[in-house]
Amino acid sequence: MLKIAILDDYQNAAFAAADWDSLPDADVSVFNKYIADEDDLVETLRPFDVIVAMRERTPFPASLLQQLPELKLLITTGTRNLAIDMDFASKRNIPVCGTSMVPHSTYEHAWALILALAKNIPQENALMHAGGWQAEVSIGLKGKTLGILGLGRLGAEVARIGQAFGMQVIAWSQNLTEEKAAEHKVLYVDKETLFRDADILSIHLLLSDRTRGLVGTKELSAMKKSAYLVNTARGPIVDEAALLASLRARQIAGAAIDVYDVEPLSSDHPFRELDNLLMTGHTGYVVQELYELAYGQAVENIKAWLSGNPQRVLNA
Repeated sequence: MLKIAILDDYQNAAFAAADWDSLPDADVSVFNKYIADEDDLVETLRPFDVIVAMRERTPFPASLLQQLPELKLLITTGTRNLAIDMDFASKRNIPVCGTSMVPHSTYEHAWALILALAKNIPQENALMHAGGWQAEVSIGLKGKTLGILGLGRLGAEVARIGQAFGMQVIAWSQNLTEEKAAEHKVLYVDKETLFRDADILSIHLLLSDRTRGLVGTKELSAMKKSAYLVNTARGPIVDEAALLASLRARQIAGAAIDVYDVEPLSSDHPFRELDNLLMTGHTGYVVQELYELAYGQAVENIKAWLSGNPQRVLNA
């Protein structure tokens, strides 16, 4: 019998999202808790032939892969997973197969956070449930400046929505050019201007050596006291200690983040104590449509591998 493990299904969504029963002679186990310790992971995963990993939640370094002798197929949601040692998987003749993703969910989530910040939605909701009425004064978006750090596919969509609200949109990144910004009717500025002028600054960069810690004490200190920072990209792009200090000192009005240095976020993390920080638990990409697409293609990947023709192979 084929033993299949589905990892990090925190919301217990995998079984309902795809037809796992269509796999012949398969025993499918779902793990809905994050397993941080590598020894515990080895003990848990050692019997499995196939592992389905949610993108970049559980790392698969060589040190883990070499201790999983039964592993024959590794599937990740998405077409890129920097947490898997692809070279070592190739040396072990373990195909790593990916799936498609739903792109719109992340920029929708970014705008949900922006609107929640600007309109004080969490505070007003809590107040109404407590029996109160109108405590916070919100801000309008029309005429404000939206700063985009990273005007790629997602950043451009966030910019487009900002323009629909009547915002002035400015952008900067290491690779951005004035011509590329103009294609999206966005004003290209330098880094200093981006942080100085933005009323809301939204981050849409890939995590790399160049972007790790890109937003630190200097950048946060340059922002307006009335400004908000939104990060739906990757946690380490923003220096966590610098953001914590800035919010504690109320150097900026607030922030909204969906991503963290270490995920899941520890229950005693100091971020949880801040009243000017809006947080979600890396749910920016998590929508029902994504689960149905990704887990559905995971089942397809297993069937294709069983037939001897693996598909969507990322380490070919």
